[in-house]
Amino acid sequence: MNRDPGERDVELSNPDKVLYPADGRTKRDVFEYFGSVSSEMLPHVRGKPATLRRFPDGVHEEGFFQKAAPDSVPDWIRVAAVPQVGSAEPLHQVVADDAATLLYLANLACLELHVGLARVEQPDRPLLAVLDVDPPADVDLPLLRDVVRDLCRRFRGAGLTPYLQTTGGKGFHVVAPLAGEHGFDEVRDRMRTMSQQAQDDQPRTLTTSQRKQHRGDRIYLDVGRNAYGQTMIAPYSLRARDGAPAATPVTEEELDEVGPRSFGLAGMAERLARRGDPWSGIEQAHPAGLPGGA
Repeated sequence: MNRDPGERDVELSNPDKVLYPADGRTKRDVFEYFGSVSSEMLPHVRGKPATLRRFPDGVHEEGFFQKAAPDSVPDWIRVAAVPQVGSAEPLHQVVADDAATLLYLANLACLELHVGLARVEQPDRPLLAVLDVDPPADVDLPLLRDVVRDLCRRFRGAGLTPYLQTTGGKGFHVVAPLAGEHGFDEVRDRMRTMSQQAQDDQPRTLTTSQRKQHRGDRIYLDVGRNAYGQTMIAPYSLRARDGAPAATPVTEEELDEVGPRSFGLAGMAERLARRGDPWSGIEQAHPAGLPGGA
């Protein structure tokens, strides 16, 4: 679709609609939040197919995922045809390339923006490797932090540069930028090997089992996002939870101070003004290939 590269005014409807009842946060708050983080968020979502998680009646009511672009999407928003496994027809998905698109999605009560790990031009060549550190609800926070630090050391030992993100949920993401020279299968195999080694070293603490009934009270190392068509929560996206937390890039040095829901709608602008984006420049930090690969 043709798009006007200029700035656009996006109209906000029903600004006083309460989307986070426990916190009194309205649609206007969400709209303004996405506008305030757009400069930091856009480099991490631009060019990637977006999956929307919308809550038009607020987070205490059932929301829904939407992968296909809404029928009513205006023609200035980029919509890309993304090939789908097992289907001859592509899926047409929104690509959030500019701040106006983020505001349009916020007006749809899209609280969570999930993005693919590859750009739409090369959907089978991931630009990130992702390890989702998913703990049980009652995990000891110092233990979780130690696990994340150990995984960062393992990434570096494998020739990868680790970047961290609080998920706004229960855990953390440890990610590494890639050059887009390898397919999802190779990347997932590498993440699986690393996770298995970590589990073998700490079998009472870590697990790679996909079956919840087999995990017990161990921290789950999930490599499943490293697959075609899978997504991760976008940096700086809100989460549909009380408190209006947000997925937030952090540094390893901050680990002693932060937990999975330390940041969110309240205070994010202050944090960014004070610290900037810890993932700034991640696109240029990838290795020449997949270290240790064939």
